[in-house]
Amino acid sequence: MKRNIFKGLGIALVTPFKKDGTIDEDALRGLIDYQSANGADFFCLLGTTGETPCLTAEEKKRIKSVVVEQVKGEKPILMGCGGNNTSAVVEELQSSDLDGIDGILSVCPYYNKPSQEGLYQHFKAIATATPLPVVLYNVPGRTGINLHPQTVARLADDFENIVAVKEASGDLEQVDEIIKIKPEGFDIISGDDALTYPMIACGAVGVISVIGNALPKEFSRMIRLEFDGDYNAARKIHHKFTELYRLLFIDGNPAGVKALLHELRLIENELRLPLVPTRLTTQQKIAEILKELQIWGSFADREEK
Repeated sequence: MKRNIFKGLGIALVTPFKKDGTIDEDALRGLIDYQSANGADFFCLLGTTGETPCLTAEEKKRIKSVVVEQVKGEKPILMGCGGNNTSAVVEELQSSDLDGIDGILSVCPYYNKPSQEGLYQHFKAIATATPLPVVLYNVPGRTGINLHPQTVARLADDFENIVAVKEASGDLEQVDEIIKIKPEGFDIISGDDALTYPMIACGAVGVISVIGNALPKEFSRMIRLEFDGDYNAARKIHHKFTELYRLLFIDGNPAGVKALLHELRLIENELRLPLVPTRLTTQQKIAEILKELQIWGSFADREEK
């Protein structure tokens, strides 16, 4: 039977940059320590939230090394490796140093819009190219193509190392259909913070989270309450974050979460073009919500000490 180890709160790690645009390794290490101590169950590096399309090959290698060194094998690490050129993805998997990596997150091919059979053959090639567990990543809003539940189930049936799907279609009916037809041991992971509460209620086993970068303690508590069957208490936390969910994505990801992390004094508010920081009005609203949640003050006190 399949065994998926990526459960609970997964962090879609940001890539902190210094004011000069270089990677801030100290800030990255600090984030990992902070998240580890406050409820993170696993880490996901080199994804959308990490601004991976704007990183050089050498920077990607360095980020991987820093994350592996800092996690110290204490929590699973999922690494993004995907694209719309199947042979290039396979070559990357076969040539990369994957020591310390526990699984691969691979996004649906984007822009060229393959058929469902094309998607099946793409992920078949990836699953065959690596012995590591593979998590499919369905995010039609970015890729322009939807990975249908029947294709997910077919892949899960045919390849033992395809262990889960990160679902970010925004379609709860689709999530429910996958859960209904999936083989035993194959899991659904939320790819949307705002839908994590209902997705876990439907049977998802966790989330790869953006908001978890900044507020892991609060978000992981919501997840754990759901796992324990206390849906009312979990719903209260979910509703506290409703406006924040919206603000984190209104100016694009990871602009929102970087603004949030900056308000918490954890990173500089720096992104790489073509991404730019959130509008001032958005950042002000984020700061106001933090004060309402009585979160910002604890970080300010810590900084002063």
